[in-house]
This record gives sequence, structure tokens and C-alpha cells, in this order.
Amino acid sequence: MKGRIVLLDEVQGRKAAALMVDGRLQDILIDAEDGGPQPGAIHRAVADRPMKGQGGLTLTLGDGAKGYLRQARGIAPGAQLIVQVSGNAEPGKAAPVTPKPLFKSRYAIVTPGAPGLNISRSIRDEAERDRLLEIAHATMEGAAEGHGLIVRSAAEDVDAEVLADDIAAMRDLAAAVMSDTGSGAECLLDAPDAHLLAWRDWSEPDPDQVIDAPGSFADHGVPEAVDAVLAPRVDLAGGASAFVEPTRALVAVDVNTGADMSLAAGLKANLSLARELPRQLRLRGLGGQIVLDLAPMPKKERRGFETALSRAFRQDGAEVVLAGWTPLGHFEIQKKRDRRPLAQLWPKGL
Repeated sequence: MKGRIVLLDEVQGRKAAALMVDGRLQDILIDAEDGGPQPGAIHRAVADRPMKGQGGLTLTLGDGAKGYLRQARGIAPGAQLIVQVSGNAEPGKAAPVTPKPLFKSRYAIVTPGAPGLNISRSIRDEAERDRLLEIAHATMEGAAEGHGLIVRSAAEDVDAEVLADDIAAMRDLAAAVMSDTGSGAECLLDAPDAHLLAWRDWSEPDPDQVIDAPGSFADHGVPEAVDAVLAPRVDLAGGASAFVEPTRALVAVDVNTGADMSLAAGLKANLSLARELPRQLRLRGLGGQIVLDLAPMPKKERRGFETALSRAFRQDGAEVVLAGWTPLGHFEIQKKRDRRPLAQLWPKGL
């Protein structure tokens, strides 16, 4: 089916959402089965002892959960602070957290501790920027001291009343959470579920259709698409292929040129991978250290490959560091673990 379609369904009783574009799976979100700390949740945390030599400390988040805060100098054991889970934790490890929570909605982000009003740079029309700034200023007049606002790109051309209501909801939520006076470790705000994330983050461009119905995944071929994603092999343009294989330490990506024996075969295969890799990592929910074993190509072509890879990740919106080339000719990437691996969430045999 052509167009941009958002599917809202359930997987074994857990909320799930899929984004299909022209019949191709572009993203999928599934709620975790366990009750551990999820990215986006906000906790009143209690500091444990600092980890010597690492500059960070562990935190008690409540219900037996632990968090890890980097660069935590000056925080004494037993101190209470409000933190937000910033990434996915591997089983048995503390969840990464940040002391700078963000309150994110479809059109706006309220930023406690970072005052100021900002409009997304992707909105270029000056008249529209002025309109949005006027709405933001009027709505944030009653905000708590030190709270700022970022108007997201999805707010462009949105009705003024709808946008003001959206900003006000986040403004009031941020004020309520950040003024918490309770004691002890506790979750103050649950992480958004899959349906809320789909509404919030898949709004640009607006979907052509939203289908909220049991069985919508099966009706639109989501199980078959997921099975293809979970297979190691990825078919690339021109008959090339790649194999994406996560290990405990890293994610290995091997690129093959296939039957193409031309002098430019390696470069073509590597550029094809650069365009496809962000989607594959997003769908598979993979992050951490990623090592690319690329097809052979002249060293003079490396700059072009790096440019293509950087552009693809920038368009995808992923938080990555392109670490560069190793002595053996591999290319290394560090990607934020911002979600649970799909292989852990999708039931086998579904």
C-alpha cells in the first residue's frame, strides 16, 4: 500500500506501533515485557557511593532498579535528585540517566534548567518562526523559573490553539514533576508507551493514515517484515549484500559485493550500505560499538563514504559518533542505545 501509514496494535498484550512507508517497514516500537527502567522515565533517585576512578555513581531508582550517572562529582551518598532514563540498559546493568530531564511532546520540548525560547532550525520561513515564537512566549509566561522551551519542526503551520495547548500541557507537567518534595527513590513519570511515541515522533510528515485496530500488523505484513529485519542478511542495491550480526561486545557488519566484479564494485556496495545502515540499526534496536568490515575500495574513496554515512545518520536523527578507520581498515561507529533490541521484544514464531 502506498503512502505513510502508522499501525497501532499489540504484541502478546504489549502495545506496539509500526511505521510503513510505501509498503516498507521504516520503524517499529514495542513495549518491553519487564518493568525495568525505560528511556524517558523520570525518577526521584537516591545517590549510592561513587565509583572510584570513573567519575560517576550508581543511583537507586526505586522498585529495585539502578541507574548510572556519569560525571557526578559533588553528589554525596544519600542525596536525592531528579533524573531521566536516557538510554536502554543491558540485562543486569544500571540504566544510564541524566540529571537534565526533558519533557517532550508532539510539538514542543520543555527544558528545565535551560531557559530561553527556541524554534527548530528546520523551520526556515521567517514569518512562521515569528508566529511560533509569539505563541511560545505567550504560553510560557506562566512557566516555572529556569524552564525553557524548544518548538519542534512538527509545529510548523499548526493551529495556534492546538500548539498553545500542547505547550501548556508540557509546561504544567514539567512544573509538577520538578517541584516534587517527596522522599526516597520513586518513579515520578512513566516512560511513554509505543502508541504515545508513535503519535509524538512520527508526526513529520503527517501520516496519510493511522490504523488503530487489533490485527493491523498482520493485515499489512508487519510480521513478515520483522522476520526479514531479524535475519542477518541485508540485500543492498546492485546485488551487493551485508550481514549485521550483534555480539555481546559489538555489532559486526560485513559488506560483500556479490557478483559485481567491476573496479567500482566495492565503493558502490559501501555507499549502498551507508544509505541503508541507519534504518537497519534503528529497526533492529542495535547500538553501542559498531564495526564495519567494508568491501575493498581505494583509500581515496574513504572521504566520500564517510560523507554519505554522516548524511544518512543525520537524516535519520540518530545519536552517533563516527570514530573513524582502524589500522586494519575497518570503520568504527558508536551509537546510543536508545531502545531495546527488537530480537528481545518480538516473540519467536509470531
